[in-house]
Amino acid sequence: MGLLDKVYNFDEAEKVRRLGLYPYFRVIESEQDTEVFINGKKVLMLGSNSYLGLTNHPKVKVAAIEAIKKYGTGCAGSRFLNGTLDIHIELEEALAEFVGKEAAILYSTGFQANQGAIAPLVGRSEYVIVDKLVHASIIEGCRLTLGKMLRFPHNDIKALEKLLSSLEYDRGKLIVVDGVYSMEGDLADLPNIVELAKKYNAEVMVDDAHGIGVFGKNGRGTADHFGLTDEVAIIMGTFSKSFASLGGFIASSKEVIDYLKHHSRALIFSASMSPANAAAVKAALEIMKSEPERIEKLWANTNRLRKGLQELGLDTGKSVSPIIPVQIGTDLDVFKACMMLLNEGVFVNPVVTPAVEPGKAIIRLSVMANHTFEQIDFALEKIEKVTRQLGVLV
Repeated sequence: MGLLDKVYNFDEAEKVRRLGLYPYFRVIESEQDTEVFINGKKVLMLGSNSYLGLTNHPKVKVAAIEAIKKYGTGCAGSRFLNGTLDIHIELEEALAEFVGKEAAILYSTGFQANQGAIAPLVGRSEYVIVDKLVHASIIEGCRLTLGKMLRFPHNDIKALEKLLSSLEYDRGKLIVVDGVYSMEGDLADLPNIVELAKKYNAEVMVDDAHGIGVFGKNGRGTADHFGLTDEVAIIMGTFSKSFASLGGFIASSKEVIDYLKHHSRALIFSASMSPANAAAVKAALEIMKSEPERIEKLWANTNRLRKGLQELGLDTGKSVSPIIPVQIGTDLDVFKACMMLLNEGVFVNPVVTPAVEPGKAIIRLSVMANHTFEQIDFALEKIEKVTRQLGVLV
């Protein structure tokens, strides 16, 4: 079989395109806000990860523009050599203080942050232990380690303990979980995970991409939410969600960050985060801290949408966050639901196999702080209409 035979034999996407139901790579023609334009039509956005609604905030945009005026559009090199700016250092210090750690290091994407931290930290004859539903970037980081990756069923504490108890006590062990799971919308059972880590001589890393800006004091994340910041060794965050930009960071002890600075290939061999992106994050962080009412509004919107869906009789799973899954059924029905809702003026995201079990495909809704109650009620009306037409509601 030739190298490209699998490419020429791939026809799943084309089959869906021929049905007129292809829901990916939809082109947005406007700013990422509560409403966007697609094919010239205004659509309610219920598929964005901009939880605090800062992507179009004037202060964030001005900060990015001013950074370009001062620093230009790029750094023309890696942080390791010629690409470290004073704005990078300022942002790292602010982020470390915000999440309650000694130090932080920036990466050009959130994907690279996970990949770049896990790969060098887990050495030969050591273990990285992950929840089966962690983000793909964590899995990629695990695959690059010299150690062994082990997985446990989602939030199954008994299974995690059984796994940990089977490993050598004095071998290095890193447990990696999502603070908030990006499809299910539920939280890691961090209190019990931390207890097991102490018992079995392991360290804990939390990917808080969907937790920062949402949980904890002023949005400090899930470790703060549970009062476990000191017990979690490593906190990862991304800038493409609540921080309204692009990039990611790792926060930890000074020693861990210094080690990553000299061993993380994703950092050393990648170009630096752009000045505009760094400035946007810094401005978003300042807004996050100074405007706690944004998080309050985010939760008011979240509760209204979840309650409305549940009152309709729809299954929202175990979600306790602004990420709200709605059970639909087959992959094809989810594709139909996405297209029908788009035609009704509501943008949602499809989640199908293999991300979920066959027959348990969902539409994924995500709420923003600047949604209005009127917009949420509009979405509920359209979701009810479409799910009844599909036979999800009877």
